[in-house]
Amino acid sequence: MTDPSGPLLLEEAADTVAPPPAATASRWQRIRRRFLRRKLAMLGLVLVTAFVLLAVLGPLLTGDPEEQDFSTTLAGPSAAHLLGTDDLGRDVLSRIAHGAQVSLLAGVLSTALALLIGVPIGFLAGFYRGWLDPVIMRINDVLLAFPFLVFAVGLAAILGASLRNVVIALAVAQIPAVVRIARGEALMLRDQDFVAGAIADGARDSTILARYILPNTMNVLIVQATVAIPGAIIGEATLSFLGLGVQPPTPSWGTMLTDAQQYLSQAPQLALFPGLAIAMATLGFNLLGDGLRDVLDPRSAR
Repeated sequence: MTDPSGPLLLEEAADTVAPPPAATASRWQRIRRRFLRRKLAMLGLVLVTAFVLLAVLGPLLTGDPEEQDFSTTLAGPSAAHLLGTDDLGRDVLSRIAHGAQVSLLAGVLSTALALLIGVPIGFLAGFYRGWLDPVIMRINDVLLAFPFLVFAVGLAAILGASLRNVVIALAVAQIPAVVRIARGEALMLRDQDFVAGAIADGARDSTILARYILPNTMNVLIVQATVAIPGAIIGEATLSFLGLGVQPPTPSWGTMLTDAQQYLSQAPQLALFPGLAIAMATLGFNLLGDGLRDVLDPRSAR
């Protein structure tokens, strides 16, 4: 029985090697039309865009997050402070905007680092097989046995509390999942006709991996990145909440939740607003990732 995904993957590989401009434009137009028809995916794109704008432009518009005004401590939302002030009279909106920068850096950098390390390892295991595959995957299975947050917390505790160490800990905790996905894609693609044809033509392994395996894996990796970033955002907030992440005076959504604990009855907005920021950012990336998965998967494209 013929694999229904084979012709689609073969066509995409051909486009990767020498894509006709008209065919490439038509393909991206189809992808855009399919994406625009998915309302939840569009909502995710709006939320992600708002999150990025908050992280990039928010700190420029909201002022110093450490400026204190003890005459307005624990104040509610007002014209002067749109989201109120904390126990030290600092503007909550300014702190959330600066905290968005930390969350964006932690989420994007840790995911990019995990892909940079995990994808080549997965490709090696899936493409070469032999003794290399079971060795890599048994080690990977051991790492996968640890829950993501538990793994990240343990690494952060060993490395120490800082944004750099948070990024490293979150990246290492994501690598096992990336390795498994990259290996699965390499296993599937290595048996396709276009890879066999490249091998018969004498193409080097590095050429096959770079020109045939990687381009046909990009859709899956893009979806994996959009799904992994919200997990990293939650991970950064959790580490900061536990005191293992970003340290004061640098604003972070996690540290804001920590400071708000003792004022839940007196000023619940101190916990409400950073909590909503975390929820909206992660929801946006998850909806966007689901939409991209449906649009970019060649098996579901019609």
